[in-house]
Amino acid sequence: MDSTATLVFVAGIENSGPTHWQAIWHDRVPNGVWVEHESWDNPVRDLWVKDLDDALRAIDGPKIIVAHSLGCTVVAEWASEHQDDTVVGAFLAALPDVHGDNFPTQALGFGSPRLAPLPFRTVVLASEDDPYGSLESATAGAGHLGARLVNVGPKGHINADSGLGDWPEGWAVLDDEFTG
Repeated sequence: MDSTATLVFVAGIENSGPTHWQAIWHDRVPNGVWVEHESWDNPVRDLWVKDLDDALRAIDGPKIIVAHSLGCTVVAEWASEHQDDTVVGAFLAALPDVHGDNFPTQALGFGSPRLAPLPFRTVVLASEDDPYGSLESATAGAGHLGARLVNVGPKGHINADSGLGDWPEGWAVLDDEFTG
């Protein structure tokens, strides 16, 4: 992985707790940045996009975004409105289906996602049994984003409940994708 790039972590609704791979990875890297939100339980699209933009603007040098769940949607929404040539990549795990039956009703403003090719290298990691987004939905989303899709098999929502720990398989994809 590009050792000069800052990893910017964008969690989903309810945040990623200490046993979630995102939190473990954040603790692993010396210069990782965690994007914070005023409300983790009641996300509002425009506020979460602004929080991501503020975090990115505060970092000098190249950045790789590491997002999970609703954080993936926030990244796509941010990219539809902002340009930052220092973002060199995005690792998007568990891209949710905003029109799916299980999409959180308290998430406001995410109903009309602007999915377009992202201007940086992107990989989408999808589970075969994610309750928040089918493999078919993730495949379509990756296509819209111009991303490479990685099917990680049946791993649920690719979160702490999936029992992944530090998720070495995901870290290997991150490292392989952004070496260099």
